[in-house]
Amino acid sequence: MSADFRNRVLAGEWLAGTWLNLGSSLTAEMAGLAGFDWVLLDHEHGPGSDTTVLHQLQAIAATPAAGLVRIAANEPARYKRVLDAGAHGVMVPYISTAAEAQAAVASLRYPPRGMRGVAKLNRAAAFGADFENYFAHAHEWLVHAVQIETAQGLDQADAIAAVDGADVIFAGPLDLTANLGITGQYNHPMYLDAIKRIAAAAKRAGKAAGILLLDPAQLTMARELGYTFVALGSDGGSVNAALRATAAAVKAAKK
Repeated sequence: MSADFRNRVLAGEWLAGTWLNLGSSLTAEMAGLAGFDWVLLDHEHGPGSDTTVLHQLQAIAATPAAGLVRIAANEPARYKRVLDAGAHGVMVPYISTAAEAQAAVASLRYPPRGMRGVAKLNRAAAFGADFENYFAHAHEWLVHAVQIETAQGLDQADAIAAVDGADVIFAGPLDLTANLGITGQYNHPMYLDAIKRIAAAAKRAGKAAGILLLDPAQLTMARELGYTFVALGSDGGSVNAALRATAAAVKAAKK
């Protein structure tokens, strides 16, 4: 692990990612080898556990991709578990205020910069062999993505983006539309205005703007709005779509 990936994020480089929501080390390895710059293990809505996240991170480590984990809640203990397992970064959902973003950053960083619990014999620190280096520099290496998914978060986007250590200001499309009362309406003017505001806040603060897309047709719009940390689709979505298409093709041959 080094600062290279985080530096690329903060430099506004176009970085392609995807969601991993199956809890599978095999699809994690496939995604890491597919050409993505980063992959995200979804432990907010996915079925993964401490064991599966470890196996997934081990699989990703054999690929060029950076492995990030979305935790289920903004709680220090959740940060400790995935960071000690070797995550290259964390995404935290439902950040609605600068204070919540500051608390999240504190959970990501060791004292005196934060409150992350300290242990030497963990995978992130090469089981102690690289502890001193990791302890001194992890705050420079780890990527921290904070999700804006509420109307309050949208109103506080500039304050959230200004928090040191909030590297990626990440729009959460489905939750954002749900909380705006327009669930799943990604062409609605309110949603389009919201993602413009998030990207603009990130730009003003010198941070990266991130978003998850489900349709490749949305990529051009996201790029034009200033999003650079962009995920498209998921392992679950890809497997589900491929299986349904295969089953339909076999059934169609019966006619």
